[in-house]
Amino acid sequence: MSKTFQLKVNETYSFDITEAEINAFDSIKTEVNNQHILHNNTSFKAQIISQNFNKKTYTVQVNGNVYEVAIANELDMLINQLGLEVTSAKKENDMKAPMPGLIVSVDVVVGQEVAEGEGVLVLEAMKMENTLTAPKSGVIKSIAVSTGDKVEKNAVLIEME
Repeated sequence: MSKTFQLKVNETYSFDITEAEINAFDSIKTEVNNQHILHNNTSFKAQIISQNFNKKTYTVQVNGNVYEVAIANELDMLINQLGLEVTSAKKENDMKAPMPGLIVSVDVVVGQEVAEGEGVLVLEAMKMENTLTAPKSGVIKSIAVSTGDKVEKNAVLIEME
């Protein structure tokens, strides 16, 4: 079975391509980061200008035109579909409940500076106490819960700035 990849070009165009389709390209490496590609009897000169291996993003120049390309494999697509993006916690300013439970303690106050990984509150779920930590360094903007509150999954607990 062939693997499938999803390509997003310039944050506008999105399409799927299989490993078999990639292998069908007639391509020759001409220099480091340069390729000469024949596709449907058309010649293309492609150069990778920059790349971010961790984010799977590339800046590619094809026949003089520059494109930003993001590549996702099947695992990346599944993670995204489930809403479990790895980098989302670093971008968000809201701390949300990872599961339903009872707030045992709130260990911060509005205006307090916290470091990434610092404990901010304790949530009891399934008879276990879970210390929730700050997803990033910042300042506590607001606290939406108090000790003794019952919360549902994804309820906003603390807002940071």
